[in-house]
Amino acid sequence: MPTDFKARLARGETFIGAFICLPAPESAEIFAELGFDWLILDTEHGPYNELTAQRMLQAVGRRCPCVVRVPSSEEVWIKKALDIGAAGVLVPLVNTPETAARAAAACRYAPEGVRGMGGARAHRYGIGFAEYVAQANRSIVTIIQAEHITAVENIEAIIEVPGVDAVFIGPYDLSASMGKPGRVQDPEVQAAIRRVRDAVRRAGRPLGIYCSDAAAARDFIRQGYTLIGLSTDLNHLAGAAAAALAAARPPRPEA
Repeated sequence: MPTDFKARLARGETFIGAFICLPAPESAEIFAELGFDWLILDTEHGPYNELTAQRMLQAVGRRCPCVVRVPSSEEVWIKKALDIGAAGVLVPLVNTPETAARAAAACRYAPEGVRGMGGARAHRYGIGFAEYVAQANRSIVTIIQAEHITAVENIEAIIEVPGVDAVFIGPYDLSASMGKPGRVQDPEVQAAIRRVRDAVRRAGRPLGIYCSDAAAARDFIRQGYTLIGLSTDLNHLAGAAAAALAAARPPRPEA
């Protein structure tokens, strides 16, 4: 795992990444080869488990840091994601400071946390166990998702939780929680996003967001977002294929 991800994130470096939803190591490998700065292996919505995620981590190697979006904030999912060698976790639906504290604790070994100990890929299958345990608490990144209106209402308290390294906004789930599914440009949804943005920036923590296109990504970077989730491998594949097909088809004859 690239061990400098946390330090670079804290320094304010910008990372442009993508969500990998296809259960295929080749998909993650292609995005890493293209030069994406980080990848989010999506075990929350993607149809794959931690074994497939491990194969994807192996395919990427040290090209870029990979974070696993776990299915929930439960300790067992976080433990599995870290043991397979992820650089960190993206924890969905963190709506309260209590949930944020549990997630942060699950990412750290005692005495700072409650992470279980076991030999796995992260520990070089036991060969590097002591070395890994000695540095894991300093290098593992805990990113919590603000993607519900309750999280927005509690964001000032959430961001003060020790061990939360960054906040990542999920605008689509946020819009749904406000009764406006998919309407991310709605003024009330935009106001909620700004509240999270301003609170996180005041606290001096790294801030991320999902965006669907490059223009939106550039705008968010100008606003101070440093963790960009630039769409998904599914969307990139479908968009490129649709554009190529449309360009290749000859014009239809006029009636």
